[in-house]
Amino acid sequence: MNKEILVFLSLAEIPNKKMERIMEIVEEKEISNFMALINDKDVENILSTNEYASLAKKSDPALFKSYLSNLEKDEIRVVSIEEEEYPDKLRYLDDAPMLLYCKGDLSLLNSDAISIVGTRMPSNYGKFITEKFAGDLALAGLTVVSGLAYGVDALSHRKALEVGGKTIAVLGGGFNHIYPEANTNLAQEIAERGLLVSEYPPFSRPTKYTFPLRNRIIAGLSLGTLITEASMRSGTIHTKEFALSYGRDVFAVPGNVNSSKSDLPNSLIRSAQAECVLSAEDILTHYNYNIKKAEKRVVEVNMEEEVILKLLKNGEQDFDYLAKNSNIPVNNLNSYLTTLEIRGLIKRMPGKTYMLS
Repeated sequence: MNKEILVFLSLAEIPNKKMERIMEIVEEKEISNFMALINDKDVENILSTNEYASLAKKSDPALFKSYLSNLEKDEIRVVSIEEEEYPDKLRYLDDAPMLLYCKGDLSLLNSDAISIVGTRMPSNYGKFITEKFAGDLALAGLTVVSGLAYGVDALSHRKALEVGGKTIAVLGGGFNHIYPEANTNLAQEIAERGLLVSEYPPFSRPTKYTFPLRNRIIAGLSLGTLITEASMRSGTIHTKEFALSYGRDVFAVPGNVNSSKSDLPNSLIRSAQAECVLSAEDILTHYNYNIKKAEKRVVEVNMEEEVILKLLKNGEQDFDYLAKNSNIPVNNLNSYLTTLEIRGLIKRMPGKTYMLS
């Protein structure tokens, strides 16, 4: 495959599917330069008037050379679908991107990865479980993949980096137009310690159409996708659909049935489209993942949680016993018990009894 022509098509922002069709013509006719490409009638017929005009406008060899020079200066690697570095997890998908622009640790493209996605406005519960899963999965050696958006995406990236793990951010636009702009510093940190990926050239601006498309790359790069908290109208549903269509696993964390932010994971669990998970261990066990145990971290608990844990040191206890002896209001006790269970510190047993894990 002629990578130079492929990069040239990307420079003109030709859509991925059309790039694929054009490259078939290039291979068949052995087209080797820009002028032969833009003068080919079959190529012209694939493109819209505006696309063809853009292609012709950018066919200047000097302009293209300058573009390649800027990529090198900015330490941006372009990986084509036929190169060894291109991830096999994407390579054989029907809608695989022909090119990936990459900045950072290229080896992460072929690492074992889990994507974590969800709402842009998580509740305190959503924040906690997202960070818990992201941190534990990263500590176990899995690469955390997400989309650099507000909320669950950014929390997942930050926590993976915080524990010394690896993360991939898949963008909906080029590297020169980080969205949201507030995550620019996070993107820079990921480029230094993880990997930024985009199918779009650096100058390309994100649009409302490019974000759903980038979700296929998030799902495709991953062994499975974890949904921590999201409503039924969340864009997360696109990533879930891509994951299922690719034969990937979907995991979901159950949440408050009275919260719309938990509607999607709860619905997916109920319809058996997602596997219910309560801890990172559930995901790691699913893949028989050979966990390199990190050093035990000190588990921080608040005063109320410490009271509950002390009561359970005497053995399995029911809810009424805990309510009576902890002096914690019933509504708050339910919340603390759920949090402790999610963190893997306690287990809920039949008959609404609890015990230490």
